Amino acid sequence: MTNKYIPRVIDHLLSRKLQGKGAVLIEGAKWCGKTTTAAQFSKSILDLRKPQVLNSSIQLAQMDSSLLLRGETPRLIDEWQTIPELWDAVRAEVDDRNEFGQFLLTGSAVPLNLDTAASSIHHTGTGRIARVKMRPMSLFESGESNGKISLSELFTAPESIYAETNIDIEQLAFLVCRGGWPQATFLNGDVALDQAYDYYEAVVNYDINRVDAIRRTSERARLLLRSYARHQGAQVNYQVICSDMMQNDSKSLSDDTVASYIDVLKKIFVIEDMPAWNPNLRSKTAIRNSDTRYFTDPSIGVAALGIGPMDFLKDLNTFGLFFEAMAVRDLRVFADALDGNLYHYRDKNNLECDAVLHRRDGSYGLIEIKLGGEKLISEGASNLIALSNLIDTTKMHLPSFLMVLTGVGSYAYRRKDGVYVVPIGCLRN
Repeated sequence: MTNKYIPRVIDHLLSRKLQGKGAVLIEGAKWCGKTTTAAQFSKSILDLRKPQVLNSSIQLAQMDSSLLLRGETPRLIDEWQTIPELWDAVRAEVDDRNEFGQFLLTGSAVPLNLDTAASSIHHTGTGRIARVKMRPMSLFESGESNGKISLSELFTAPESIYAETNIDIEQLAFLVCRGGWPQATFLNGDVALDQAYDYYEAVVNYDINRVDAIRRTSERARLLLRSYARHQGAQVNYQVICSDMMQNDSKSLSDDTVASYIDVLKKIFVIEDMPAWNPNLRSKTAIRNSDTRYFTDPSIGVAALGIGPMDFLKDLNTFGLFFEAMAVRDLRVFADALDGNLYHYRDKNNLECDAVLHRRDGSYGLIEIKLGGEKLISEGASNLIALSNLIDTTKMHLPSFLMVLTGVGSYAYRRKDGVYVVPIGCLRN
């Protein structure tokens, strides 16, 4: 395995945040590359992943936590949440020094008391500590996408685009199952696929219990993740998931219990639901506001169901849902780089849009995600045009672009109706 650093889309954003804040918190799923990336920007490191370092640091923090912050800056504090007192210490040190780019914090769990500003953490860090979310690698970052089509450039509505990709359906199925885990991208075949299964086992056997003092069972965690895998890409409520789990859970199970498990899985960045988009429309169409269920990486759902690439090739409907989850992962990575957020749209008439990339300057693009094939592409384009025609242009701008993002397809091009068709193997931020 190579030690060469692979540039990440988040690098530019991280550099920018360090120039304007005293500290930057990089949070995200385990194994997504937070430490490796942060190390590229740091000049000294406190590595709390190492038991000996952690034990001695806990003792030192009890005497004077500011001693742990000494070192050349930016100073990286890896897995800071193992000593929660460091949060307030960093915030105070940032105030005292009154300089930017002093600290980098990484963590793969959000302590409950960080959000409530209670217990050992007394200040949220607002104004002093910027928060940046890091996700598993997009196909562009791992090198499978050639990046010849830029999402940023689509916002300028080019008259024509063109690119080619050679990702076929077998490779696409493998990439969905492998996921964007950096270590897996250096490996081949079943060894690469093992990484997602190992991550899944760590979640259900250990990580589900490391955020708070509540004991949760690996059996229920498995049931929940299996249910999530079956419903990803859908707007199902907790009652549906609860009912699904009870088919295999002999004990009583409440919606509150399900919500508790989901809350923890969000805090350790295993799942990341997508909120609904609420545009200004010319009609009185009721918009459905339920979140869409997604994993941080589609490979988690693959592991939860115990399937692999060959299963997708035998079931294209399921393959399409998991490809959508991978496309959402990549679009989220790119949206962060474009100062944007990702949403979905669905109304009472079941007019849907899989992804809306909305930037903070008010511009936005509408995106349908399809596995491939002319029929599905045409359906996606029709949905996009129908939604665009509903926009009330007296209250908001028309979309900057309409795009069908495909899994299978050799070419990126603009259709006669103005809709862009882009294979994921061509896309970048």
